[in-house]
This record gives sequence, C-alpha cells and structure tokens, in this order.
Amino acid sequence: MVMQGGTDVTASEGVATRRAPGVRSGRRPTLASVADLAGVSLKTASRVLNHEPNVADATRAKVQDAAQRLGFRRNAVAADLARGGSSRLVGFVTGDLANPFYSALASGIERELRPHGLQLITTSSDEDPSRERALTEALVERRVGALVVTPTATDHSSLQPEIEGGTPVVFVDRPAEGIEADTVVIDNRGGVRAAVRHLLDHGHRRIALVGDESRLWTFQERCDEFVATLREAGDEDPGRYVREGAHDADLARDFVTELLSLPEPPTALLTANNKITVGALHALRDRQDATAPGGTHVALVGFDDFELADLLDVTVVGYDVVEMGRQAAALAVSRADDPDLPPRLVVVPTRLVERGTGEVPGPAS
Repeated sequence: MVMQGGTDVTASEGVATRRAPGVRSGRRPTLASVADLAGVSLKTASRVLNHEPNVADATRAKVQDAAQRLGFRRNAVAADLARGGSSRLVGFVTGDLANPFYSALASGIERELRPHGLQLITTSSDEDPSRERALTEALVERRVGALVVTPTATDHSSLQPEIEGGTPVVFVDRPAEGIEADTVVIDNRGGVRAAVRHLLDHGHRRIALVGDESRLWTFQERCDEFVATLREAGDEDPGRYVREGAHDADLARDFVTELLSLPEPPTALLTANNKITVGALHALRDRQDATAPGGTHVALVGFDDFELADLLDVTVVGYDVVEMGRQAAALAVSRADDPDLPPRLVVVPTRLVERGTGEVPGPAS
C-alpha cells in the first residue's frame, strides 16, 4: 500500500484502487483520523466527542459527521480515567453464571446501578478460588468503578489496598475472609431453622440434609443450624443423614438415591440450594412412587425458590434474590459517595413457602 496525496491506494495485479476519505480501512479509527477528516485540531475533536460546551455548531457537526463516516466510537472508560474520575463500569464476579440464582442477583445489581449511569460486567468464577482471584485482579486492573464479589477463595486480603484506595468492594451471598467490607447475605440460619421445625411439626424425625461443598460459608451456616435444630428437638445423632459435596444436580440425585436406599432411610429431605432440589426431584421421580419403605411418602423442602417450583408444588425457603442484588449495588454506590463509612452488613430475610412437598406427614403424624 502506498499513499498518494493523503489518500490510500491499494495495488493489486497492477491495478490501483483509490479509497475515498471516510471509508473504513479495516482498522479501528482513531481520534486523530476523525480530526483529520473533519479538518479540525485534535483538541477540538476531543471536546466535541466528549460532549464539552463552547464549540461552534458547524464545527460540532463536522466532527460528528466525520466520526460517523469512520465508525469511530468514543472510549468512555479511557475518557473518564483521563479526567481523573472512575470508570462507570462495575464488575460482578459470580459463583456460577449458569445458576438462575446468580442471574437474578445480577438483575438486581443492574437495576440499582442503571439510574446512576453505571453499567455491569458479569463474570463467573465457577466456584474456583484461583479463577476468582484472576478475575478480581483483571477487573481491578481495568479500573472498574466498583467490585461486587460472591467469594469462593478463603483469603481476600489482597483487595484491602483497593478498598483503602477508594474502590467500593461489596461481597454478596457470603462474607469474605481476611478482610472487612460491605456484605449482603441471606438469613441462612433462620431459613433452615424454619424448614426443620416445619418438618418436625409434620411428624418427621429422620430428616436428611443434602448440601453443597463443605468449604462454602453458606453450606456451613445451613448445616450448623440444621444439626443444632435437630439436637434441640432431642435427636442424639443429627448428622447421620447429612451429605455434602453435591455441587450439581447429578451428584444431588446420587446422594438422595443413596439416602433413600438405606435400611432406615430418612422420611424428609432438606436440600440446601436450587440445583440440589432439582437433583432430589429427579431421584424421587426415579423411585416412581416416591415412597420410603413401609409406604411413607418422602417430604421435601428446598432452600432457594426456582422456576416451576410452584407448578411442581415444591415447598421452599424463599427470599428476594433481586432485592439482594439491589442492596449490594446500593452499598457500592453509597460507598463511592462516602469511602469512610464503616463496613456494613445487610441480612436479607427468608420465608417458608408452603406448596405441598414439605407438608407430607411423617410416620409419627
């Protein structure tokens, strides 16, 4: 390629084709190319594209027309940082983007950010601590305006300099370790206590808990309360029907199948999240009659509401996930306005939603 009089000329088999000014060349157009095409200075082009005042209407029109012809797009992040401000982007590191829980959480965050002119970037750690660290580092390096994290790693002290530097960091669903920061969690213990007492009131004494990875704070909270509530009710071995490590529906299905095959199986199940509940429903369907030996039907209460749970008559421990996300975003916005606020904790309440599966009577009823 050669240049003739400032216009690109491409040679191919001895034939020269002239590219008219303003036609895209396959490369990302620069601010300088916009200024050149509009016949103005670089500074003037920058003022127009950053929507600054005191530019003549005719000049503004020329610059905007040149930008449109070239397909130029303003780098809003770079412009904000160049003016000494923070990015309008907020990073969200979820545990598992495929889980509807996190989709609803992201929706709540985004709804709260939108009126403030902020945009959400969502990534997923897949519950991998090393991936979570890599993602948080990448977002921080890109100077996001705030960071919302569902923590999987066991140490978040590396984010302390960011907090001290003024970047709002909010942890959601689980508290962080090794750092004090704004946090939004569910009332895990209250939800489990209500579910277990509900099953006890319906005559069940052999109650199982099928949960996620034991290292996760949410499962630790739910398991501890499950054991404590049964012990208060006089169960001398409340952990005998506890199964952990059911990180997906297939593993949950296997655990429930194993539990119901025991010589003295549980007559009620408490599943610790929505994916585990789905796995349990598959296991119960596999039994066809969904009964334990002796003809006793198996009761089921799931922690987390989920799509179609109402049609399947599944009793759940529910809560407002969207509101949970909204609260996390609100903490981030207020933290940006006042970095010196002390760390805050928001606990989202739970409620028992009775639909039928949790109301199956036990053998003592």
